[in-house]
Amino acid sequence: MMKRIPVLAFWALLLLPALGWAQENRVTGRVVDAKTKDPVPFASISLREEGTGALTNEYGYFQLAGLEKASQDSLIVMTLGYARSAVVIKRGGTEDLIIELDKRVIELANVTVRGGKVKNLVLGSNSNNPGEGMIQGLPGSQYAFFVKNEKQKKLGNVRTVSFYIGENGFPREPFRVRIYKADGNYNAPNTDLLTENVVVSASRGGEWYTIDLSTYNIPAPEEGFFVAMEWIVGGDKFYTTNFMDNYTPYGQIMRPTFEFKESRTWSYTIGKGWNLLTLANDQGRRYNAMIKAEVDMIK
Repeated sequence: MMKRIPVLAFWALLLLPALGWAQENRVTGRVVDAKTKDPVPFASISLREEGTGALTNEYGYFQLAGLEKASQDSLIVMTLGYARSAVVIKRGGTEDLIIELDKRVIELANVTVRGGKVKNLVLGSNSNNPGEGMIQGLPGSQYAFFVKNEKQKKLGNVRTVSFYIGENGFPREPFRVRIYKADGNYNAPNTDLLTENVVVSASRGGEWYTIDLSTYNIPAPEEGFFVAMEWIVGGDKFYTTNFMDNYTPYGQIMRPTFEFKESRTWSYTIGKGWNLLTLANDQGRRYNAMIKAEVDMIK
């Protein structure tokens, strides 16, 4: 008869490989708000020269492997709503860091709606039939799809965003919604238009999952904008780091679409930045994340 392993012992066994390499050379700590000392969840932690990173869990804790390439490096901390911070780390490991982040002051532009009727406009994917393949991420990974205002309509605010969640993987796992302006290098995602943490989870997979953003009053840029899914961490999963040799499926899975002839999807990895996906099928249709948005159209 197979013996059952106690829950605590089971988790200890899972963590042994990570803790083994980490004992002598690891970086651990917690990210908190400089004023309130509250934990800052889902902050991006990366080592500049190593090109590696991790994400804090919902309690602000993080852990990642120490330095291998250089004697010292800069630990870069970035997250939504806070100023970027950098800490010098030396080889040999640094444990129990407390990194305090200052709130970033965000000036919201005045939005004036002049006359005309407001109607609903859908931008992005219009299909209910996903293409072959799966879009997966590790903690801190993002996939951003550019919902283009192809007909140059006059836009108001963003109403909703939707992601087609696959039936495989763990469709009920939480993720963070990100909205970006296309003002980075080569029109990559850059400036956050959604400046608050919106963490959601689908009730099931195999269908569209829609998030109402109407209360956030996000003005839609006239050319369009990026809608992104960011994989986050929960509980003790902060022990998982990016760039593992043996990949384990993590979190929910998005499905792709081949509706467009151009590449509109960018992927983000902690420590590596944004990269444009250029895959195509046999008909020359590009591989894009299955994402859409509803916005106000002013007539």
